[in-house]
Amino acid sequence: MTFSPAAAATLVHYFKDTNTSPKDYDVIFTGDLGEVGTDCLYDLCDKEGYDLRCKHSDCGTLIFNTEKQDVHAGGSGCGCSASVLASYVMHRFEDGDFKNILFMSTGALMSPTSSFQGESIPGIAHLLNIRKE
Repeated sequence: MTFSPAAAATLVHYFKDTNTSPKDYDVIFTGDLGEVGTDCLYDLCDKEGYDLRCKHSDCGTLIFNTEKQDVHAGGSGCGCSASVLASYVMHRFEDGDFKNILFMSTGALMSPTSSFQGESIPGIAHLLNIRKE
């Protein structure tokens, strides 16, 4: 399962609403799309005119080594996001390396009822703009 469509839709809407683009941010982080989901995210954003490749970093790919670990498309979006934000990202703000980032956790709206009824599991993406003035 990939949450790339939710991530792409959230980013594209944010860029349009704020009249910004990827170049306006130091880094754009996503939860855990993994390598597969990251490629999908790039394709979806490219179709809307936004190239993320130079600014994007995925928390799951920062944590996992796909050559040495059998993680396939990744791990937990909320777990990877929290781990990277609390360690790597906040330290980079303290050191002055980051001044303006987009940070997006990705995940699923899990419902036992809809799963038992054969319904799809919607992907979600929550976006924060974190800035140091």
